Amino acid sequence: MARLNDDAQWIVLMGFLVSFSFFFLALVINQSTVVGQTTAESVIEFPKNDIRDVRSVIIQSASFSSTDIDKIQDDIIAISMSRKNAVVDYSIPTPCIADYSCMRIHYNNGVTEYNENWVSP
Repeated sequence: MARLNDDAQWIVLMGFLVSFSFFFLALVINQSTVVGQTTAESVIEFPKNDIRDVRSVIIQSASFSSTDIDKIQDDIIAISMSRKNAVVDYSIPTPCIADYSCMRIHYNNGVTEYNENWVSP
């Protein structure tokens, strides 16, 4: 660069500056695409309908007699494991508010974990 005049040196330096800025912008845009993709995949993987279905069956099972509840609970756990590969567990806590039905619902399919304390009058 010693043989170039001052105007040519500025042109070469500005070329380096522009090329480095393009490189930096390409790097930033590439990373933002990766972040957006993983965020969208996590929204798609959330099993909202599966959780709703299991939750509604569990809440319906609360109205059955106490002898049938154990059989129903075993069936719900077995079916959710075989069909959805999800661990489902629910229990009825003993200290519950008077005149209310209480349940603890747990759902885990390896990606999503969902816990709920359900209370109904």
